[in-house]
Amino acid sequence: MSKMKTNRGAAKRFKKTGKGGFKRAQSHLNHILTKKTSKRKRKLGKTLQVADCDTKSVRRMLPYS
Repeated sequence: MSKMKTNRGAAKRFKKTGKGGFKRAQSHLNHILTKKTSKRKRKLGKTLQVADCDTKSVRRMLPYS
């Protein structure tokens, strides 16, 4: 049987945590930043954990992580 393929787009976006979850970056921090407040941009820079309902699909896209 051949090897399973990793979804390369997902591999660049998600990293595995120590307890088996996945961490992710937040969106809306690439352009049109002048109208966003400093507080909002600072909070968007933080990483979050992938929601429990989405963890199964992320794990399927990253079979070797």
